[in-house]
Amino acid sequence: MRFEVTAAIGQGKITLHKNTIRKIIKTESLTRKYRARKLTYEQKYIKAPLTPGELVEIDVKYVPKLLQNRHYYQFTAIDCSSRWRHLKIYEDCSNLSAISFLKKLTTIAQFRIRAVKTNNGSYFTNRYAGYQQSSNPFNPKLHEFDLLCQKMNIIHYLIDPGKPAQNGKVERSHRSDQKTFYDRIEFKNLEELKYKLELWNMCYNDLEHCGLNGLTPNEIRLGMQNVRG
Repeated sequence: MRFEVTAAIGQGKITLHKNTIRKIIKTESLTRKYRARKLTYEQKYIKAPLTPGELVEIDVKYVPKLLQNRHYYQFTAIDCSSRWRHLKIYEDCSNLSAISFLKKLTTIAQFRIRAVKTNNGSYFTNRYAGYQQSSNPFNPKLHEFDLLCQKMNIIHYLIDPGKPAQNGKVERSHRSDQKTFYDRIEFKNLEELKYKLELWNMCYNDLEHCGLNGLTPNEIRLGMQNVRG
């Protein structure tokens, strides 16, 4: 791009490049100066750390391999604070399995579970489907899992439908199970699957985590944050 500028004296005509015109304007201080406004933040958002048992994510993973032409299901619970996990294999994905898993979880966790977070599967809740079918909308029939949570004084949170990322820790845990266990370990029957999965989970709970400042889930769960001095 070029600009044509007519001289002030005479009828001669000269042509100047745009960069030349820019330099002249800058040299003669003909440009308007703007001062950039810097934003300062007096306070930073600090996320309050969770304590063991304050929130536990629970989900179900299909066992990818058929055993004797049957599907099996892995129930998973992971503590959001310590990353400590509990895994258990069930023959079905039902209300009874979910209830059995929660009862077992509370007996071995060694910390009080104050809240759990699940998806909206029918084995965890009927808040979306069942409530609408209730004869009394103001007094709906609660799911057995919800009733157990009430009995044990546990808050039951639900993620938004179709948003598995809101259960991010247990989802990442399942990806680790798939990559490290199911894609590598062979098992021929249900007993062998349960045994080897238990060994894998024991190993997982003793692995050092960067998110735990180099500690293991078991060390955080047992209150051993200062064990290494």
